Amino acid sequence: MTVLIDPPAWPAHGMLWSHLISDLSLDELHSFAEANGIARRAFDLDHYDVPDQRYDELVAAGASAVTGKELVLRLRASGLRIKARDRVRKH
Repeated sequence: MTVLIDPPAWPAHGMLWSHLISDLSLDELHSFAEANGIARRAFDLDHYDVPDQRYDELVAAGASAVTGKELVLRLRASGLRIKARDRVRKH
């Protein structure tokens, strides 16, 4: 399994958030998220946003803890990264 998570460092909604990715496939990422009760609405094109209180639980479930820099490098190398300019947000 190649699901990765970075440390909670992204502030929003009064808490810090981590990113959860796969460097293999989106199917793997969605399967891991579903198995761990992460709602599909937390998916943002190439990653899931997960609140800080879930971090330890997700690492215990098999997500590999990596730095934010390592997460981005692995996501880019996988070919799964959606660049900011290519993102279309739903409003």
